[in-house]
Amino acid sequence: MDTTAIRAVLARTPGLNIGRLRSLIQVAGLEHALEPYAIAEADLPTAAREYLSSPDTIALQADLHWIERSGACLILADEPPYPPLLARIASPPPVLFVLGDASVLLESRQIAIVGARNPTPGGRATALDFAAQLSRAGAVITSGMAVGIDAASHEGALAAGGRTVAVCATGLDQIYPRQHARLADRIRERGALVSEFPPRTPPRRQHFPRRNRLISGLSAGTLVVEAALASGSLQTAGFAARQGRKVLAIPGSIRNPLASGCHELIRSGAQLVQTPAQVLSALKFSLTGEGLASDIRPVGRGGPLDNPYEMLLDALALESATVDMLAERTGMTCASVTSMLLILELEGRVAPHPGGRYGPLH
Repeated sequence: MDTTAIRAVLARTPGLNIGRLRSLIQVAGLEHALEPYAIAEADLPTAAREYLSSPDTIALQADLHWIERSGACLILADEPPYPPLLARIASPPPVLFVLGDASVLLESRQIAIVGARNPTPGGRATALDFAAQLSRAGAVITSGMAVGIDAASHEGALAAGGRTVAVCATGLDQIYPRQHARLADRIRERGALVSEFPPRTPPRRQHFPRRNRLISGLSAGTLVVEAALASGSLQTAGFAARQGRKVLAIPGSIRNPLASGCHELIRSGAQLVQTPAQVLSALKFSLTGEGLASDIRPVGRGGPLDNPYEMLLDALALESATVDMLAERTGMTCASVTSMLLILELEGRVAPHPGGRYGPLH
């Protein structure tokens, strides 16, 4: 049996956690993990021993057929590109299924953005904007591909030319919700779809908390945009807190029930954030190290501004303006304007105003 087939067997083995997988691999190595002597010597529960000794060959053949056809890869714990942050959580999955670029799980730090499935128009716009700006600062945006804030977060990253990871509560051979089939294809092209569940696993209620712990476990921090008091987003934030990761929340109107969850998180110790720059600061992202747009050079506080920055500040001199208005005034692209505004905001030169506008700080 080749190593792909062995990985597929391990992914379906009941009672196999990361410690027991390590025990099995240490005895004989991956190539001989299904040998009787390895199964006998490893620290395994009875259910795992029985399955490894006589795996479900029908399920295995179906899995291998899907793996070959889809190009999926199976990543075992303790081997690259298994994400090191994920390996530190309680009960990390021993095997991950990945469609797309598995290296995205290692190359850049991830920021989780989660929120309501039925957000307000303003909440959706906020998720799009934050995801786009954080992507341009070099972050990988991670979410759960649900309708609402999750989808808007993935869309924002993709619109900015960034990378994004969707953690799924099903096998990767099916898309949930179904209307996100095209979104899943685009995420795969610019990042990865990830699941701990083998193919043909349907969307069961108990799978979503498991997915949520992976969303937070993959990420340096979790940002909640909008959430009701009883929601999966607060559950994801709870996982993040227990995993020792930063929890951030965007406040809203006291008349908006979808702000109640964010306000409760803030009362419980989550960091209140109002701008993407505050998210980057809270998570200690390095501007030079995390790959801001390559055609924009960061400026130092109080230092001389390059010509494009002077043009941008001149365009803001008379009145505050949106990104689109500034792009029209300066002749620059919206992507360049957004990246430059983020840098200027971090440097204390501009500040966000209501209505998506920016203005200078004098």
